[in-house]
Amino acid sequence: MMATRLKHRTVVFVGGGFTAALAARQLTAKGVDVVVLERGIDRTPTAATSLPSQRDELRWDVHGDLFQDWSVQTYTLRHNSDETALPIRRLQAFKPGEGMGGAANHWNGQTWRWGEHDPVLRTHLESQYGKKAIPADMAIQDWGVTYAQMESYHDQFEKLFGIAGKAGNLRGKVQDGGNPFEAPRQNEFPQKPLPITEAGVIFSEAAKKLGYKPFPMPAANSPEAYTNPDGMQLGQCQFCGHCERFICEANAKASPEVLLYPMLRKRKDFELRLQTHVLDVRYDRKAKRVTGVRYIDRVTGEEYEQPADVVVLSSFTMSNTKFLLMAGIGTPYDPKTGHGVVGKNFCHQTMSGTRVFIKDRWINPFLASGASQTVIDEFNGGNFDHSGLGFFGGGYIYANVTNGRPITSRAVPPRTPKWGSKWKQANADWYAHSFSISAHGSWYPHRENYLDLDPTYVDAYGQPLLRMTFDVRENERQMSVYLSKKIDEIAKATGADIAPPTAPRKGPYDSRVYQTTHVTGGTIMGSDPGTSVVSPHLQHWDAENLFVVGASVYPFNAGYNPTGPLGALALRLGDDLNDYVARPRHL
Repeated sequence: MMATRLKHRTVVFVGGGFTAALAARQLTAKGVDVVVLERGIDRTPTAATSLPSQRDELRWDVHGDLFQDWSVQTYTLRHNSDETALPIRRLQAFKPGEGMGGAANHWNGQTWRWGEHDPVLRTHLESQYGKKAIPADMAIQDWGVTYAQMESYHDQFEKLFGIAGKAGNLRGKVQDGGNPFEAPRQNEFPQKPLPITEAGVIFSEAAKKLGYKPFPMPAANSPEAYTNPDGMQLGQCQFCGHCERFICEANAKASPEVLLYPMLRKRKDFELRLQTHVLDVRYDRKAKRVTGVRYIDRVTGEEYEQPADVVVLSSFTMSNTKFLLMAGIGTPYDPKTGHGVVGKNFCHQTMSGTRVFIKDRWINPFLASGASQTVIDEFNGGNFDHSGLGFFGGGYIYANVTNGRPITSRAVPPRTPKWGSKWKQANADWYAHSFSISAHGSWYPHRENYLDLDPTYVDAYGQPLLRMTFDVRENERQMSVYLSKKIDEIAKATGADIAPPTAPRKGPYDSRVYQTTHVTGGTIMGSDPGTSVVSPHLQHWDAENLFVVGASVYPFNAGYNPTGPLGALALRLGDDLNDYVARPRHL
């Protein structure tokens, strides 16, 4: 085993994605040495990001070249603790990224601030509905930090990533054209909203008939050329329909490989080591400190130990949790007793939707960006009264048009044959005349939904696979029924020729069907060491110099996409790390 020596105080990040780059930006600006270990490669200077390779739907969408390699490392799944978990050979439900930039390479750019009540969700629910209203098996808890404390970091992140949108609540005053339910922001979005699509026009007309207030989704797809506060540039979105699952060849999708890593790699205090697969975190249990990490160079096969003054786990939700379980840092969660914290509160996103087919309107789905969508937010989280509904949570409802790619975007009406001349004719008739109306719903924790190490199966490195014990529970089933009815009301109001009823989300949880890459929990944050893995400053309770950042720290999943608060948390962590490096202590 070889070792590399420390120069000064060194912060080592495990995972070279979105959060690592944002935190490293803050650290290197203050002269702190940063080493980022990333198992994948840098695709930005290759033909992969240029035409015609960039538009290869088979390579990027179907075969998933930007995703984790399932032949090397996968997960196992069971729906309850009485079942035996089996390996998922080709996971479709969510898509961990691999490579410099991580999953932010293939994201759509849908960028939300969560509701003002979300970071204090348990307090909010108890004050609104009483302590007894929260089911005993729903381990909801507050973050330990408020939206007001995070607002300036949200603002900073939105300027760095050039987020396009329209303010709905500017310094406490509701604004026309924006989301009237959003938490108050101090400043308008740095860019104007994306142009509304034809699907958005139809959706807006229908939503307004029902008394709702539609608005453009906040987007990390740049509507025009943009230069951020660091001098990094975005190009103008071409509405090519190749956002999610693709790197943007126009540099119009705000991503770390466009806005952060090119700048960071020019800073003398920053080092990015690609194709380094981290095996474990070194932990001194007696001292309650981590000393570094052990990794394999995937090119040479050599094993290294990287010392560190500070280690930050900044990888995907699943990997952050696995590293802690492997190292024995913190107590693993036990669903039988409810004790332990590592692996607790694993959540996903509750999705449902339908398609509307309208003969005399040209939707042209191929003219889309990843976030060129129109939304209503009346039925999300704390935006409506849950009294007597039998569930908590909710979601936004939107006209969901992101692409019209020829392999996977073949929408035809119900009962159309699966192949043959009638199938071909239906494609010709409806390709340009349909779009989805979807609900993007929350997922709240359940006592029996958790992560641990599989006792049987191992990965290509001989290490245990991470095991998901996970299913759709009653709260999410009831919530999905409610949102699905709202979808159907809007679909009917469009005057569509065909609008099949929405199928609510039901169990069992199906790993073969994509349901967003928004998995959360496992290393949750909070103010109580007995119920959380990390503090509100993302510092591990059982290792002073270990920090964790990513969606794994969310105690639940809201109805919004998780990226906005992640950006804010990562920037805040960078400032906290500067403070910690200057004077190591419990923050």
